[in-house]
Amino acid sequence: MPRALPIFLAALALGSACGGAKEGDSCNQNGFLCADAANALECKAGQWVKLPCRGSAGCTRTNDVIKCDMTGDLAGDNCASTAEGKGLCTAAGTATLDCRSGVLVQTNTCSSCSVSGDQVICQP
Repeated sequence: MPRALPIFLAALALGSACGGAKEGDSCNQNGFLCADAANALECKAGQWVKLPCRGSAGCTRTNDVIKCDMTGDLAGDNCASTAEGKGLCTAAGTATLDCRSGVLVQTNTCSSCSVSGDQVICQP
Protein backbone atom coordinates (compact mmCIF):
# COMPACT_ATOMS: atom_id res chain seq x y z
CA MET A 1 0.00 0.00 0.00
CA PRO A 2 1.52 3.33 -1.00
CA ARG A 3 2.19 6.06 1.50
CA ALA A 4 -0.20 8.96 1.11
CA LEU A 5 0.64 12.42 -0.12
CA PRO A 6 -0.62 14.99 2.32
CA ILE A 7 -3.15 17.49 1.01
CA PHE A 8 -0.34 20.01 1.03
CA LEU A 9 3.20 18.97 0.21
CA ALA A 10 4.80 20.86 3.05
CA ALA A 11 8.09 19.22 2.12
CA LEU A 12 8.28 21.47 -0.93
CA ALA A 13 10.79 23.83 0.65
CA LEU A 14 11.60 26.87 -1.43
CA GLY A 15 15.24 27.31 -2.27
CA SER A 16 16.50 30.68 -3.36
CA ALA A 17 14.49 30.44 -6.53
CA CYS A 18 14.03 33.72 -8.31
CA GLY A 19 10.61 35.04 -9.26
CA GLY A 20 9.43 35.20 -12.84
CA ALA A 21 10.53 31.68 -13.74
CA LYS A 22 8.34 29.65 -16.07
CA GLU A 23 8.10 26.06 -17.23
CA GLY A 24 11.07 25.12 -19.41
CA ASP A 25 13.32 27.96 -18.21
CA SER A 26 16.75 26.95 -16.99
CA CYS A 27 17.51 26.87 -13.27
CA ASN A 28 20.62 26.07 -11.28
CA GLN A 29 19.37 25.31 -7.79
CA ASN A 30 16.99 22.64 -6.48
CA GLY A 31 13.83 24.18 -5.11
CA PHE A 32 10.21 25.03 -5.65
CA LEU A 33 8.12 28.14 -6.24
CA CYS A 34 4.54 28.99 -7.15
CA ALA A 35 4.21 29.78 -10.84
CA ASP A 36 0.67 31.00 -10.19
CA ALA A 37 -2.28 30.19 -7.91
CA ALA A 38 -2.80 26.74 -9.50
CA ASN A 39 0.74 25.54 -10.31
CA ALA A 40 4.09 25.07 -8.63
CA LEU A 41 7.47 24.84 -10.36
CA GLU A 42 10.29 22.48 -9.36
CA CYS A 43 13.86 22.82 -10.55
CA LYS A 44 14.68 19.34 -11.95
CA ALA A 45 17.85 18.60 -13.89
CA GLY A 46 18.50 22.30 -14.54
CA GLN A 47 15.01 23.08 -15.84
CA TRP A 48 11.77 24.36 -14.28
CA VAL A 49 9.02 21.71 -14.42
CA LYS A 50 5.36 22.63 -13.85
CA LEU A 51 3.51 20.76 -11.07
CA PRO A 52 -0.29 21.15 -11.09
CA CYS A 53 -1.93 22.05 -7.75
CA ARG A 54 -5.54 21.31 -8.78
CA GLY A 55 -6.92 21.10 -5.22
CA SER A 56 -8.98 23.98 -3.84
CA ALA A 57 -6.02 25.51 -1.97
CA GLY A 58 -3.87 25.64 -5.13
CA CYS A 59 -0.26 26.74 -4.69
CA THR A 60 0.69 28.96 -1.77
CA ARG A 61 3.89 30.27 -0.22
CA THR A 62 4.25 30.85 3.50
CA ASN A 63 7.68 32.19 4.44
CA ASP A 64 10.06 29.74 2.73
CA VAL A 65 7.60 26.86 2.27
CA ILE A 66 5.67 26.14 -0.92
CA LYS A 67 2.42 24.20 -0.44
CA CYS A 68 0.77 22.50 -3.41
CA ASP A 69 -2.73 21.04 -2.96
CA MET A 70 -2.67 17.93 -5.16
CA THR A 71 -6.09 16.57 -4.15
CA GLY A 72 -7.57 17.25 -7.60
CA ASP A 73 -4.57 16.14 -9.66
CA LEU A 74 -5.03 13.67 -12.50
CA ALA A 75 -3.21 10.66 -13.94
CA GLY A 76 -0.50 12.01 -16.24
CA ASP A 77 0.12 15.17 -14.18
CA ASN A 78 3.70 15.88 -13.13
CA CYS A 79 4.51 15.29 -9.46
CA ALA A 80 7.34 16.53 -7.26
CA SER A 81 10.52 14.60 -6.56
CA THR A 82 9.53 14.78 -2.87
CA ALA A 83 6.30 12.88 -3.74
CA GLU A 84 8.06 9.97 -5.47
CA GLY A 85 6.63 6.61 -4.34
CA LYS A 86 3.69 8.23 -2.55
CA GLY A 87 0.03 8.14 -3.52
CA LEU A 88 -3.34 9.79 -3.28
CA CYS A 89 -6.97 9.13 -4.14
CA THR A 90 -8.52 10.61 -7.25
CA ALA A 91 -10.92 13.49 -6.63
CA ALA A 92 -13.84 11.12 -7.36
CA GLY A 93 -12.51 8.62 -4.81
CA THR A 94 -12.67 5.74 -7.28
CA ALA A 95 -8.96 5.16 -7.97
CA THR A 96 -5.46 5.61 -6.57
CA LEU A 97 -2.64 7.58 -8.12
CA ASP A 98 1.04 7.02 -7.33
CA CYS A 99 3.93 9.32 -8.17
CA ARG A 100 6.31 7.31 -10.38
CA SER A 101 9.25 8.80 -12.24
CA GLY A 102 7.82 12.28 -11.78
CA VAL A 103 4.33 11.51 -13.13
CA LEU A 104 1.08 10.49 -11.42
CA VAL A 105 0.04 7.01 -12.57
CA GLN A 106 -3.31 5.36 -11.84
CA THR A 107 -2.50 2.18 -9.95
CA ASN A 108 -5.88 0.85 -8.79
CA THR A 109 -9.59 1.18 -9.41
CA CYS A 110 -11.71 1.24 -6.25
CA SER A 111 -15.32 1.29 -5.17
CA SER A 112 -14.08 3.82 -2.63
CA CYS A 113 -10.70 5.33 -1.82
CA SER A 114 -9.66 7.02 1.40
CA VAL A 115 -6.56 8.16 3.22
CA SER A 116 -5.86 7.10 6.79
CA GLY A 117 -2.74 8.61 8.31
CA ASP A 118 -0.09 8.07 5.66
CA GLN A 119 -1.83 5.11 3.95
CA VAL A 120 -4.03 5.14 0.86
CA ILE A 121 -6.87 2.63 1.26
CA CYS A 122 -8.56 1.35 -1.90
CA GLN A 123 -11.70 -0.76 -1.39
CA PRO A 124 -12.22 -3.15 -4.34
